[in-house]
Order: sequence, then C-alpha cells, then structure tokens
Amino acid sequence: MTEIVIASLMRYDGGSGLQSHVRTFDAYLRGRSEPVQVVTPFQARSPFVLPLFAARLGIRPISRAAAVWWHEHWHARYLKVALAKWLADRPDAVIYAQCPISAGVALQVRTTQPVVMVTHFNTSQADEWADEGELPRDGRLFRSIRSSEERVLGGLDGIVYVSEFTRAGLEARLPALRDVPGAVIPNAVASRPATHGRAEPRADLITVGRLDSRKNHRYLLEILAAAAERGHRYTLSVVGDGVERSALEARATELGLADQVTFLGYQADARALMREHRIYCHTSTTESFGIVLAEAMAEGLPVIAAPVGGVPEVVRPGTDGLFWPLDDSVAAADVLIGLMGSPAEQSDLAAAARARAEVEFTADVAGQRALAFLENTGIRPAQPVV
Repeated sequence: MTEIVIASLMRYDGGSGLQSHVRTFDAYLRGRSEPVQVVTPFQARSPFVLPLFAARLGIRPISRAAAVWWHEHWHARYLKVALAKWLADRPDAVIYAQCPISAGVALQVRTTQPVVMVTHFNTSQADEWADEGELPRDGRLFRSIRSSEERVLGGLDGIVYVSEFTRAGLEARLPALRDVPGAVIPNAVASRPATHGRAEPRADLITVGRLDSRKNHRYLLEILAAAAERGHRYTLSVVGDGVERSALEARATELGLADQVTFLGYQADARALMREHRIYCHTSTTESFGIVLAEAMAEGLPVIAAPVGGVPEVVRPGTDGLFWPLDDSVAAADVLIGLMGSPAEQSDLAAAARARAEVEFTADVAGQRALAFLENTGIRPAQPVV
C-alpha cells in the first residue's frame, strides 16, 4: 500500500475547512488501515516553534505585511524540518500538500516522492491575504507570493481541485496547470450515523465559519434585522471565532438582535450543533467549495447560501437548498421567511440534502476518489525537483 503523507501548515485540530478536510481524509484512510501520516510544523520538536509563531502577533500592529511574511517563513521552515525527517526512509510515499507553501516545501525535501496539492483557495493566497486587509494588493510581498505559487504549482505531480470553479480559475491564471495531472474531487465529509436522530432545536438557524470579512456575517445580521422588522424574529447560532467577533456582537446589539443571536465561538464538533437547528445559513462572499455546506447537508439541514464560487456545485436551489442575494437584505429576508414558514418545504429540502451528501460528498465516495488519484500519481515518475 502507498503511504500518504499529508503536509499542512496548520494544526490538526481547528475550525477551518482545511483542517476539516485533513481530519476527514486522515480518518478515512485510517479506517481502511491505509498507511497515513499528517505532518505539520508543530512536529519539528524545537523549543522555538511556538515562540516564533506567536511573535507574529507583536509584529502585526507594526506591519501587517511583515506579519504575513513572518507567518509563512517560519511555518515553512519548521514544516521543512519535520517533513524531511519523516520522508527520510519513505521513498515510496505520496505527499498530499494542503497549500502552495506546504507543496513548495515538499518539492524541496522530497527525493522520489510525488507531490500532489489540493486547492483550498480560489485564485491565489496572496489575494486572500489582501481581501482580509493583511497585504496591500500588488505590493512586493503580494507579487512574491503569486510568483512563488506559479513556480510551485507548475512543478506538481498532480493537483486536486475541490470544484470546477477552482479548476477554471487556476487554469485561467496559470495555463501551464493544464499539463499537470488533475482531478476535480469535492471535499469529503464524515458519514452521518444511521442511528442518529434529530435533537430538539436550540435555535432556528446556524452558521459556521471564521469571523472575518469574507464570511460576511455582518450581512447575515442585516437579514435577521430585515425579517424582524416584518415580525419574524428568528434565532441564530454563530459558530466560529475571529477578528470580527467583537464588532459583530456590537452590531447585533445595535440592530436589536442581542436576544436572537448567540455567539458560540469555536466548537470542536460543529456538526453536532447543526443537528439542533432547522436551517443552515451562509453569506460568504466567495467559496472554493464550501465544506461546511456539505457538512450541514449531511446532517439533514436545508442550506440557504449565495451562488458564489463553488457553491452552485454543492447546493441545488429548489432541490436541497435555496439561494439568496448578497446585495439586498430585504430580498434575502423574503427567502428566509418563506422557507421558515413552510415546514413541508424544509422537510423535502432536508431529505434531498442528506441524500445528496451521502451520494456525492461522504468520505466513502470522495475519499475513495482522492485515494485512487493519489495512488495513481504514486506509480508515475515524479516531476523534476523544483
């Protein structure tokens, strides 16, 4: 059996879609008794790892761009140490990298091992940093990151796109990727236990995600306020943490929603909380795939989201969810009020969502496709080392 070495800059545990992807695929492989190892910078066994990583927080108030460089530089350096050690006596492994930086490290330290990367981003990680206000767009580091991505992605032995949207976007930006073996494989989610029953709802709606500008939680509050103005006061659980939490809590109070919205922070098992709600709501302005949408569907929740990025490849409006606009909170409230007022439609959408997740997104399906692609890459000669 081919050993899969999953290389990631992030901790194993955490609330991001990338971390969920790693945990689900790791659990799937272990469940099949396939050899697998997750390698992160935190395994470098150096007393300097955590202090150096934490120093970014002190640098950021002085220069956000410098903090980004510091974050990427030191995470890459210690991933290189940990990965080189793990690969030393595993010439037949396949490296499954979770971002361009981890893929670049893998290309540097591998000997004969193929390197496959999965796309958790839309166009470039530089654009994501810029969208979050951490980098000036088209600044020196912005250009450096994009240039590095072009070099690394062109040297891969394989690439997994989580949606047709990400494939089209990356190939448009980097036409050379058309020559790299690739496959479109959706993010896998853990199967829903057959004996699982729905819990008594703790709230009407739930949303899960990092509290930052791209996830657009502020707009979701505007939708709730628009519905409340028309006499429909729905309760909402917000799962996740981030830089905008304080501002969002203040905005909820300003809109008169303090008694309707509960900020739960990071939760290790967000899916368990989903079972205690009626509808999953999502207002993100962009998604490469939207793994949390597939998780909600697997829990039997109808999804309301905007048709951005890869979302239309996950949610089928009128079948297992609904779409709402991101530029008209009143119109979006109409969508929400209509669905909340129709238990029969909720039930139909929920059943279709659960069925779709089982057929398309569970680890037994998507995980098997990913494993087959990695194993097939492992029997081809590796690209020359970059």
